[in-house]
Amino acid sequence: MSKVGGLGIGIVLARVLGPEAFGTYAVAFVALAAVLSFNDIGVSLAIVRWPGDPRAIASTVTTISVIGSTLVFVGGYLAAAPFAEAMGDPTATPVVRLLLVSVLIDGFVATPAALLQREFKQGTRMIVDQSNVWVGAIVSVALALTGFGAMSLAIGRLAGTVVSAVLLFAFSPLPFRFGWDREHVRPLLVFGLPLAGSSIIVFAVGYADQLVVGNILGATMLSFYVLAFNLSSWPVSVFSQPLRSVAPAAFSRLQHDPEQMRTTFLALMRVLAAVAIPVCFFISGAAHPIVEFVYGEQWIPAESALTWLAALAAFRIVFELSYDYLVVKKRSGSLLVVQVIWLIALVPALLVGALFHGIAGVGMAQVAVSLVVVTPIYLWRLARAGVSARSVGSRVWLPLVAGFVVWGESWLLAQTIPNPFLAAFLAGIIALAIIGLLVLRERATIALFRTLGTSAVPVDDAIGPETAFDRGMTI
Repeated sequence: MSKVGGLGIGIVLARVLGPEAFGTYAVAFVALAAVLSFNDIGVSLAIVRWPGDPRAIASTVTTISVIGSTLVFVGGYLAAAPFAEAMGDPTATPVVRLLLVSVLIDGFVATPAALLQREFKQGTRMIVDQSNVWVGAIVSVALALTGFGAMSLAIGRLAGTVVSAVLLFAFSPLPFRFGWDREHVRPLLVFGLPLAGSSIIVFAVGYADQLVVGNILGATMLSFYVLAFNLSSWPVSVFSQPLRSVAPAAFSRLQHDPEQMRTTFLALMRVLAAVAIPVCFFISGAAHPIVEFVYGEQWIPAESALTWLAALAAFRIVFELSYDYLVVKKRSGSLLVVQVIWLIALVPALLVGALFHGIAGVGMAQVAVSLVVVTPIYLWRLARAGVSARSVGSRVWLPLVAGFVVWGESWLLAQTIPNPFLAAFLAGIIALAIIGLLVLRERATIALFRTLGTSAVPVDDAIGPETAFDRGMTI
């Protein structure tokens, strides 16, 4: 629901604002994403993985999170001007600074948000997220129509953040309190600081492409790239992000039974691939008619990047599920190594791609690095955690073959049918039919997932006292 609503509002804003204003906001949003990746110093996730009553650490986590977010906000405010200039749009400075207020708010609500995640309160969280989306959207559209430009997006984003913060406080299982328990401060910092460092690397991997595009190609080309990236992220937002909000806790409840945990991971991988991979390949194959119909002719340059970024989304979905599984298997250190290697390989590839092929080259570079570098590393780390490459391959090969079929028919229809709506519609119908056949094949597996929350042991019994949890930024 969030993605559909956000997509609709995004279409209106993109058509009203145009590439230039949208590019200014894109510059500011990269800055916000950077600081949100580590502003709470990683301590809020300790609540999700705490083996006992979270009341013992909640107030201390809140204090650390607020202090960290305040320091990050001040640093970000001072760095806003040079950052905007480096990204090719000095006019983005006030937009960056306004968006950074969200960092302060995030510090205050980190504990309530983590408590809702721990308790599997996804229905409650949906109310919060929907309020954020629609309040922000309505404010942004109203201001954009009255000529506020890129600032309309920033004000809308901040308005939605404020409303969601109020709701998180209202729905929090525990009252909001500051505290400082010295007994827990050191363990929390030992737990959180490595996660914060890892999150910075994760951010660099997730946003290196936008930093390169903005710095080398300018803010307008960044707007085309971000639009393509947002479209390509639709399958990630719909299929992967909701799963990631519950998968770590679900895996944690199965730690007492490693074989069941492994079997559950592979089953999730199989069903997720059956749905997500064909969708990604459909968007890739039908990139041109999708962009033209949804956003209009002025945004057609985004098509070249979307073709590659939609294929990249399939990799992202598989990587994210693997990441969460390895975190619960206490492989956090190895995940940091994966991210560092990924970043080292990615940066030069992005630079070469941007210089020689523009935004299409940036997307192409990411697919190449994901296929040649990152996939083998993840398969190796999963094998070390008891999940063989062969078992993973046996779960994804059929969805992958189906994905190529979907890509072929989507590309063919895009080339032969001049009407963009009709081309995308027909390609989508065929893609849905193929997905339906794959999901029908997995109906027994899907039925088993319903028992995960009720048949597993309580969290307090499943999680040991020295577990480590990692967080990858939602990209």
